[in-house]
Amino acid sequence: MTIRGFVDWRGNPINREVHGGVRAAWFIYFLTVVANIVNVPNMLNMVTYLHGTIHMGVSRSATTVTNVLGATSGFALIGAFLSDSYITRSRTILIFGPLEFLGYGLLALQAHLPSLHPPPCNIEAEPSNCKEVHGWNSTLLFAALYISALGDGCMRACMPSLGADQFDHENPSESRQQSSFFNWYTFGISFGGFIGLILVVWLQNDKGWDIGFGLCAILILLGLLVVAVGLPFYRNQIPEGSPLTRILQVLVVAFRNRSLELPEKLEEAQESSTEPGCIEVLPETNSLKVLDKACINRGKDGVWSLCSRTKVEETKIVLRVLPLFISSIIGYISNPVLFTFTVQQGGMTNTRLGKIHVSPATLFIIPTIFQMVMLPVYDQFLVPFLRKRTGYASGITHLQRVGIGFTSIILASVIAAVVERKRKEAAVQMSLFWLTPQFFLLGVSDVTSFPGLLEFFNSEAPRGMKSIAAALFWCVLGLSSLLATFLVQIVNRATRHGHQAGWLEATSLNSSRLDLFYWVVAVVGFLAFLNYMFWAKRYVYRHNPRIVVR
Repeated sequence: MTIRGFVDWRGNPINREVHGGVRAAWFIYFLTVVANIVNVPNMLNMVTYLHGTIHMGVSRSATTVTNVLGATSGFALIGAFLSDSYITRSRTILIFGPLEFLGYGLLALQAHLPSLHPPPCNIEAEPSNCKEVHGWNSTLLFAALYISALGDGCMRACMPSLGADQFDHENPSESRQQSSFFNWYTFGISFGGFIGLILVVWLQNDKGWDIGFGLCAILILLGLLVVAVGLPFYRNQIPEGSPLTRILQVLVVAFRNRSLELPEKLEEAQESSTEPGCIEVLPETNSLKVLDKACINRGKDGVWSLCSRTKVEETKIVLRVLPLFISSIIGYISNPVLFTFTVQQGGMTNTRLGKIHVSPATLFIIPTIFQMVMLPVYDQFLVPFLRKRTGYASGITHLQRVGIGFTSIILASVIAAVVERKRKEAAVQMSLFWLTPQFFLLGVSDVTSFPGLLEFFNSEAPRGMKSIAAALFWCVLGLSSLLATFLVQIVNRATRHGHQAGWLEATSLNSSRLDLFYWVVAVVGFLAFLNYMFWAKRYVYRHNPRIVVR
């Protein structure tokens, strides 16, 4: 009844009937929802706080937010490394999670006490009379932001991996449940974001930033308490030591042995299955044979002179996934561009729904609702239907699912270009509902490519690198956002002629050429899709994605 390589919170062997499964995953679902009630609205609304209350300039406010988001991805790698190498994922969440609580507590304190932030003023009407935060108060602000980012990043890296650990992929029934976990994990992100965009944004804008930040701190604390209650039910993977060190050892030893010939049978100092700390025996593969030279025994002992077959195969897995990691970053470039500019398009349309006025920031609720509706439909109806037709546990393979998401982004870009052209030519203000098709396709993208990539990285990674795989997924989103900014800058520079501004440098969207830029995004997305398909077709999965027992 036990599963090799996993223990309970006391370090004892786990019992499949007691530990793991859907019951254990519910605690992680709860933390996912409350964490995104906090993180999603603050990611979108923080610029308003920094500009309107702290009195930062427009560009510095935006740069501060993007820097914090980038730091969160970097901190995710730190949390992933620690959880894979030295401490379990549940302990990593409970150790670093309180830092996010502390960060939002400090933000609430600064927003509440007049002595800790600049005096109120209308920065749009009288910018010269508004004092920007400085000195100790500035230090407090940045400390709060980056302390919160450290806690958020470490939790973000561990939550999906800890959830996936509750299901054994070698068990047919639990394998299907693991695939559903990633769908419901993504649903939790959308559901939490939906509540946050309504509740937290309203509190911050109408009741006060101190109340909004204070609620965020309380929600994070509540989520951590619920996760702590679930400790007796978790399956905790035993840390194997630094995976990055193991990969480096293989590369170094293989380079030292590069001039040696591979014998028919490689002698290893120790068998993979008896290597200390090893929790997974990886089968031998014929790809990247040059790395097999790290297993050649030259009569010298030590981890920097001879590597086990397990270490070599682990390194091969990482190198095989690397092209798809890079391809996914390029393929995701269109996504942040479309989200950003679609909301700006929405601000130029007629946003009245009867007597209700929908603010541009609230437009993010539209794709969020699409995701919340489509994810249960996909998981409960479409996956079982496809499973019967294809034999795949997930209905379709992870990479096929990601490819569908990238295709929907291309279609969304084309539709967005046509709609923007029609909006500029319309005699009367266009209705918000014209943006529904591109919002729907963006929702399709997040339902397919988002959980597809997350599940792909998690399932393909060796057991000792699951958290790092989740962190790499978040890096895909972060790096693609940076490349999207770079794309905007390139287009503006290329289309700038003398005193004529670039396509996206006009003060008004009506004076810009967003429609032409959308066509550029569509072309970039199509080329990125071709590159992705090239690598995806050549990729061989570690585990058979088909159902073993039906």
